[in-house]
Amino acid sequence: MEVPPLERKLLAILAADIVGYSSAMEADEAGTIARLRTLRADLIDPAIAGHHGRTVKLMGDGTLVVFDSVVDAVACAAETQKTLTSRNAGLTESERLVLRIGINLGDVALLEGDVYGDGVNVAARLEQLCEPGGVMISGTAFDHLQGKVDCTFDFVGEQHVKNILRPVRVYRMRLDGRKARYVRVKMLPRRAMLGALTAIVVLMLAATAWQFWPTVVVSAKPSIAVLPFDDYGGDAGTARLADGLTEDVITDLSRMREFDVIARNSTELYQGKSADIRQIGRDLNVRYVLEGSIQRQGERLRATAQLIDSTTGAHVWSDNWDRPVQDFFAVQTEIANEITSQLEMTTGPIKNVDLGVARRKQPQSLTAYELTLLGIEKQLSPTSDSLAESTEILKKAVAADPGYARAWAGLAEAYSMAANYGAHWDESNRAAMEAAERAVALDPNDDATHAALGEILARNGEFGRAKTELDIALRLNPGSFSVLTYYLSWASAFGEPALGAELADRAVRLNPNYKPWASGGLRYAYFMAGRYEDALKVMERQTPDNYSKYAWVERAGSLAVLGRKAEAEATVKEALRRHPDLAIETIANDKAFSAAETQRHIETMRLAGFPPCATPEVLAQLDKPLRLDECSADQHKSSERP
Repeated sequence: MEVPPLERKLLAILAADIVGYSSAMEADEAGTIARLRTLRADLIDPAIAGHHGRTVKLMGDGTLVVFDSVVDAVACAAETQKTLTSRNAGLTESERLVLRIGINLGDVALLEGDVYGDGVNVAARLEQLCEPGGVMISGTAFDHLQGKVDCTFDFVGEQHVKNILRPVRVYRMRLDGRKARYVRVKMLPRRAMLGALTAIVVLMLAATAWQFWPTVVVSAKPSIAVLPFDDYGGDAGTARLADGLTEDVITDLSRMREFDVIARNSTELYQGKSADIRQIGRDLNVRYVLEGSIQRQGERLRATAQLIDSTTGAHVWSDNWDRPVQDFFAVQTEIANEITSQLEMTTGPIKNVDLGVARRKQPQSLTAYELTLLGIEKQLSPTSDSLAESTEILKKAVAADPGYARAWAGLAEAYSMAANYGAHWDESNRAAMEAAERAVALDPNDDATHAALGEILARNGEFGRAKTELDIALRLNPGSFSVLTYYLSWASAFGEPALGAELADRAVRLNPNYKPWASGGLRYAYFMAGRYEDALKVMERQTPDNYSKYAWVERAGSLAVLGRKAEAEATVKEALRRHPDLAIETIANDKAFSAAETQRHIETMRLAGFPPCATPEVLAQLDKPLRLDECSADQHKSSERP
């Protein structure tokens, strides 16, 4: 069976980022974000549009753009840099934003609006080599420009760039239009040259020793190497699937910012070889090694994967899959997603191993990563007490490493969840928003930071912005159980209740042993899709102490719709004991619900027997509260009594 090829295209890729963005954010976060937005709106976006480019990704301080013509890409870069130089001339040093730009012409794979492959990687590496305010282009781009642009380029030489095996010819654009000046260097005597070379070697060795000298690591992350999947089929189609699966797993793991993932060109050395996992761990300096196999038998594909701790040789986790062979790429994606979902900080075996180590350590020796693990663990079975503990632990994590985005995202979630468990709503929400925005600014390529921000925006009723953030998170890591759970929690608010239930089914399939924290989102997705039996089923993972006020409301409503009247009445009674102010009007005035969601809650709460009217104390805290007809009528009658 022939595997259908990926859609590919020769494109010019432009990668750009802001110089010194992290320092600028630390000095003036709000001002830097505002200046960047203005720069994009006034200069960058119009230049891209004017030269027929298409923005593929916005990554906080970075931009990835593709062009059908390399001439357009280079003209766009030149216009942008020249205009920005003029613009910066009238600004103070702290107000200036300076770009670096790299351009490559290469063959790329197109998938779901994104671009992949070495063509993209080379552009990104050139941007990193570029001096502030400059433009670097590859040799392939340069070769297609001859006689087509009015620009001068200096040949920089062949550069070895990260994760690219072959050297890349690199050219620097001269934005001032002047020719390069060449200086003849007087040759040194042979003895002096040897002495100079010796000095250079000594300096290089000293620099290397300094670089690798043991230091205290504040946010040490687990490292993992994915070995090439073994092909037991023998045919070309299965071999391609094994290669594709290896590549997919590495790509998906690379999106998960809690891991340092070894590049494929380093692990390809072990393809087809029987090697000691402990030695591989030492060779690649990794803690974990993932190995697997794939085999075709008739019309079935069988795959296995094992995660091994290279320090002990012990198996941390393993699984196997048996799937139909009809769609190779669907099978490949499914297996890759299932593997990566098992390795998340909130779900997977790496978390469990590292968490055990962290628990045994003395508090003063914990890193930001380990503190973040401990803090997130307290959220997995949420209660008011556990969330208070989570908040305090994650505050220590961000204090230990203020630049660790995943810790800020965890802290945002702790604040946000606490609002449903008795904490002051406005204060918790404000703190959550600040932490989430900080997380995204620190690492705009981390799906967890966008998911946390999207969750909090949705809680505030900003559904448009929330959907944008959650879409970004899902695009960054489509196999993430956590991201799926965040998105499905708000799908009905986005007008997509059926999609919410579909994502819930997918999330449960990816992680059937999910923890109680996920039950809330799954319950709500099923509730809003009218799948009340499923809503009640996922609540079995929780205890009553894990229930938020919404869980009590939706449990009672689901029971009532299903005709289980006695259970619904008992649930209402317990809900009111725990939340005495709970009433239909209380939920009807919750700004985290869309109009359709509000109506669903009103109807099911009436059926369950909740009191309709909010207390005067609750109403006094609401700005222009929505009143039910019977409550407004009662209030009107009471005001007419003598």
